[in-house]
Amino acid sequence: MHDDILTGVNVRLRALEPGDVDLLYAWENDTSVWDVSNTLVPFSRFQIEEYVLNTHHDLFRTRQLRLMVDLNDTDEGDIFAGTIDLFDFEPFHHRAGVGVLIREPYRKKGYAYEAMELFIRYAFNKLQLHQLYCNISPDNVISLKLFEKLGFLKCGIKKDWMHNGHTWQEEWMFQLINHGG
Repeated sequence: MHDDILTGVNVRLRALEPGDVDLLYAWENDTSVWDVSNTLVPFSRFQIEEYVLNTHHDLFRTRQLRLMVDLNDTDEGDIFAGTIDLFDFEPFHHRAGVGVLIREPYRKKGYAYEAMELFIRYAFNKLQLHQLYCNISPDNVISLKLFEKLGFLKCGIKKDWMHNGHTWQEEWMFQLINHGG
């Protein structure tokens, strides 16, 4: 066990750095992940750079937080494996939405699970959140399995919530309540 709440055995969570702009620019403009991120239009490099440069603003003001998921102890140095996003942070009600996205070559290796375990501990113990929630389409089997394994429970169904260009799809809402705080 590591003393650092943001460092696990295989991954560590860290704040965005200016050197991440090119990685995020490429990723945010990868249309293959737009469905899960609810992205409709591409981002300019300038927009990504402004976002990264302004991430130092207070969570209570921006209501969002993005942390990078890096792999630990690699021969190649720091390897960017993905991101975890906290969104719709609601300090009065002590809740927020959460999403995780791992890059293709690093999927199905347990990194998302470990990163989310770290993030949940951080959200409950440091941010003092009472609950986290996520929204997942029923056909995203990998995310469903991940969040259920982490203890998230299905608490709602949003009918005709997402339009995929042809038909309407429902979206499921899951929540994890911090019963210890």
